[in-house]
This record gives sequence, structure tokens and C-alpha cells, in this order.
Amino acid sequence: MNITALRPRFMRYIEPLAVLFSRAGLSANQVSFLALLCGILCAILFSLRLFLAGSIALLASVVLDLVDGSVARQTSTQTRFGAVFDWIVDKYVDALVLAGIGVSGIPLVSRLFSLPPTADFLVVALAITGSLMNTFIKPVVYAEIGYQERIDGKIGDPLEGVGFFGRPETCLVLLVGGLTGYIWLSVIIIAICTNLSAIQRITYLYRRLS
Repeated sequence: MNITALRPRFMRYIEPLAVLFSRAGLSANQVSFLALLCGILCAILFSLRLFLAGSIALLASVVLDLVDGSVARQTSTQTRFGAVFDWIVDKYVDALVLAGIGVSGIPLVSRLFSLPPTADFLVVALAITGSLMNTFIKPVVYAEIGYQERIDGKIGDPLEGVGFFGRPETCLVLLVGGLTGYIWLSVIIIAICTNLSAIQRITYLYRRLS
């Protein structure tokens, strides 16, 4: 079980905001682009060690990422490109935000274990890799196994409830870390948990598909 599996329960709170964007004449892809811009802003703010302001920008990006799908459904403008663009935006935001923390130069593990600064960049690299690979497994499964059935414009996800640490958990940990001043701990948690979650999904697929 993960937060992604609980997404339908949260969507009813997003619908009013989606109605507002729809009435304003914004398309789902434009909302996704706004989510990307907020993610870029978060990365810049994080790189400047403005973690509180960056967390607010990240929260805006996450909310907009939830809204775009609702806008597409309400305006009957669901497209395959929109579904792909949504995935691309998510991964750009994840990678840029984590890279922003790395560029900030804030100590992660170097200060704790008296290691050279390069150790901090390694942790950031592991966090970015885990975040990307944890999601990359899904489209590989779609392509190789042939999942095509769509639910609300997106392919039904056979890995929806598999993997304990996905993008929602990553964003939540970053938000908590940025708001509390423990952003360094957030990156360490993400570096460990995203890769363990990817291994969990690989193990599940091995047992199911071998």
C-alpha cells in the first residue's frame, strides 16, 4: 500500500480547483506546464537554501499535478499526449528539485560521518536515480507486457499498490523536510527508500512474470 493507491480519495478535494481552472479557460496541458514552472521555481529556491519558500512552490506543483487530470476530464480534452506530458513533467520536477538541493551545498552525510563533500553529491545522485527508476519500471512493464486498458485517460497501472515509496511519498518527505529544516534528512530518506521500493517492484514482477 502507498499514497498513490489512495489517490481517488483525495481527488474530491481537488475538483473545485479544477472547476476554477476550467472556467478560466486553461487546458490540462497548460496546468501541467504551470506545475513544471512551480517545480523549476522550487529547484531554484532550494539551490539558494530558501527551503521554506521552495516547499511552498513544491506544494503548488504537486497540487497542479493533481488538477491537470481533473481539468482534462471536465473539459473532455483527454489525450494520450497529455498523459505522456504529465509523466514527463513529474520526472523533470523530481529530478530538478533534488538537484537543487545538491547544488545548494548543504551537508547531507559529509558532516555526520566526516566524509568529503562528494559523498553528499552521491546521496543526491542516488535519490534522483531511485526516483526516476522507481517510476521508469512502469512504462517498461506497459511496453513489454502490453497493458493498454485506460482508466480516466491513463493506462491501468498494474503496479499501483506495489512499492512502498513512490512520487507522492517523495514529495511529502521533501515538503516536511523543507518546512521543518530537515531537508538534508529528507534526501537521505529518499535515496534509500526509492531504491528499496524499486527493488520491491522488481521482485514483484519477477515472481509474477517469470
